[in-house]
Amino acid sequence: MNATILDSPAVGRVLDGERITAQDAMELYRLPLAELGQLADLRRQIAKADAFNGRGAEIVTYIVDRNINYTNVCNVYCKFCAFYRTERDSDHYVLSHEQIDQKIDELLAIGGIQILMQGGHHPKLGMDYYLNLLNHIREKYPQINIHAFSPPEFNHFAEVFRMPLRDIIQKFKEAGLGSVPGGGGEILVDRVRNRISPLKCNSEQWLEVMRIAHELGLNSSATMMFGHVEEVEDRIEHLERLREVQDQTGGFTAFICWTFQPENVVLKAVPAGSAEYLRTQALARIYLDNIENIQSSWVTQGPKIGQIALRYGANDFGSVMMEENVVSKAGTSFRITRDEIESLIAEAGFEPRTRNNWYKLTGS
Repeated sequence: MNATILDSPAVGRVLDGERITAQDAMELYRLPLAELGQLADLRRQIAKADAFNGRGAEIVTYIVDRNINYTNVCNVYCKFCAFYRTERDSDHYVLSHEQIDQKIDELLAIGGIQILMQGGHHPKLGMDYYLNLLNHIREKYPQINIHAFSPPEFNHFAEVFRMPLRDIIQKFKEAGLGSVPGGGGEILVDRVRNRISPLKCNSEQWLEVMRIAHELGLNSSATMMFGHVEEVEDRIEHLERLREVQDQTGGFTAFICWTFQPENVVLKAVPAGSAEYLRTQALARIYLDNIENIQSSWVTQGPKIGQIALRYGANDFGSVMMEENVVSKAGTSFRITRDEIESLIAEAGFEPRTRNNWYKLTGS
């Protein structure tokens, strides 16, 4: 790292482990990519220094889970989504309990411990559908964590069920919900959301679901989908809003960012490349000083960039992900096995270990 860069007050704050400002973030964003990556790697080491008996900086984790999209019916028509269908489309569906059981059985066969279950905003599924589904999975598969229903889904439920968010989330928790995924965050700036997903919940509604979930004892992840119509300043505002909530609740277990995928969607934008992905992830690691874990997004970037991302702030390789139906509809089709994940982590100089949703190590 050259002397000019070291003279920067923003860089100095990073090196000292201090919190940076939005203005600092813009300055860091303009650094050469390699130097920004070095700073993010340092902050990764700081964040993980006390984890896993002092060995956290040497360990990269991953989880064995499966995405289950219980329905593809959705009435918010996001411009970046190629997955949704209406009830008029011949290929719309709602999975039965038997179909979901088959998917979970296949997951258990490879040692899986969690399902990530999300769907569209189906206008006709009632409260009983969701509570019965959660109860069924909890009773038949008590060893599986149900990581399910993103904030936009919960806002949709509040409208359809005509119930307060807190009551719904509490009922879902009692029925078996274990944690909440950070889907539907996109960019938490309403000017951007109004352009790409005008019928979906706004930024504050998304954040309020997370606050309530955390207050009720449900941890969640946080996400960002970027590289479409937003500006860099919007990404930083998004990170600021996440950091503020984490200061209040401490409920986010991890942050994951990925790039807009352009195929088969209404939204027309030039997608961000791998360098922009690495730059944004590195900046997120530095800015989100209160979120311990950052996931690499090999699902959209491919395994090799996912591996490189481990030196740009990430300490987790995400999921084996037996099944992925959403971003694949928009043109991404990377698949990876458990052995390949472990090889990629080891080649990058880390010890691969499996974890659960709360980033506790599992296995030997």
